[in-house]
Amino acid sequence: MAKITFDGIEIEIPDGTTIMNAARTVGGSIVPPAMCYYTPLKGSGGKCRACLVKVTAGSTKDPRPMPKLVPSCITSVQDGMVVENTVNQQVLDVRKGIVEMLLINHPLDCPVCDQAGECDLQNFAFEHGVSTTRYTEERRTFDKIDIGPLIQLHMTRCILCYRCVYTANQIAGDRVHGVLGRGDAAEIGTYIENIIDQDFSGNVIDVCPVGALTDKTWRFKQRVWFTKPVNAHRDCPKCSGNVLLWYKGKDVLRVTARKDEYGEVKEWICNECRFEKKETSDWTIEGPAHIDRSSVISANHYELPVLNHSVVADLPESTQRELEKNPPLKLGS
Repeated sequence: MAKITFDGIEIEIPDGTTIMNAARTVGGSIVPPAMCYYTPLKGSGGKCRACLVKVTAGSTKDPRPMPKLVPSCITSVQDGMVVENTVNQQVLDVRKGIVEMLLINHPLDCPVCDQAGECDLQNFAFEHGVSTTRYTEERRTFDKIDIGPLIQLHMTRCILCYRCVYTANQIAGDRVHGVLGRGDAAEIGTYIENIIDQDFSGNVIDVCPVGALTDKTWRFKQRVWFTKPVNAHRDCPKCSGNVLLWYKGKDVLRVTARKDEYGEVKEWICNECRFEKKETSDWTIEGPAHIDRSSVISANHYELPVLNHSVVADLPESTQRELEKNPPLKLGS
C-alpha cells in the first residue's frame, strides 16, 4: 500500500494505482477531469491532457517535485507522493488552455447536437474553460459519413480521444476503423469504406465524450433533457441486458448502457438490446435512474420526491403545471 496526499487529503491506496483512480477513491470536486481515459479500456489515457496535475513531492525516497505537470490517468502513485490539483493555480491555468485547444476545431453545434446535455466536453468547458476564444483561423471540417447501418460519424466534432478505437478493438472485436493521417490531418475513419457492424459495435457511441459518433435511430428525435431515463433489464444471451431506457411519454426513444458517476460504462450491451428492443414489453422496468442534480437532465423533475399535496402546493406555479403535464416517475409515500 502507498500513502499519498492529494489536495491536502491523505489517502492509502494499493501500489500501482494511478493518481486519477486514487483521487476517485475520495471523490467529489478534487477528481481531475478525463476526456480520453476510460477505466475499462486498456491503453486509454494520456492523449487529451485534461487531467494534468502537479506532483510537488515524488515519494518518500525522492521528495523532489516532478519538473512538469503529469497526466494523472497514466501516472502511478508512490509512497509519500504529494499531488495538487484544484489547489494549484498552475494546474487550473493549464487546464483552461487544454479546453481552448480542444475547442479550436470543435464546432458550435450544441444547439443541434444530440450529445448536448450529456456531453463531457460541454461540462469540461463549463467548469474549466474561458468564455472567449483567440482562434481566428479556419476550422477543420468533414462531411458526415455512415460507418455502419446504425452509426453516423461526424468527424468535425471529434477530439481524437481514441476511446471508440479501443472499444471496437477490445469489446466489439475485429476492428475496422482507427485514426488515419497525422497532425491536423488526423481523423477517425474506416479502411477502404468498411462498415462497423459487429455485435457490440454500438458501444462506441456510449464511450464517445462528444457528439462525433451518434445513434442513427435517435438522431434529432428529442433533446435529452426532455426524456426520462429508466433502469431496465432483460434476459439476453449475448450481454448482461442491464440498460437505460430513455422515455418520452410512453415511447422508448433510445437504449444505452448504464454508466457510473464518471460517465464510464458499467456493463457493455449488445446491438440487439440497443437498437432492436424499443418496446416497454421487451423489458423488466426497475425504476427511474438517478441523475446528478447538476445535470440538465434532472431539470424536468422526473425523479422529484412528492410526499403529499401540501408539498406540491409550496412549489412554484410553473413547476406545478409542469408536474401535472409530466408527472414524476417515482412518487414518495
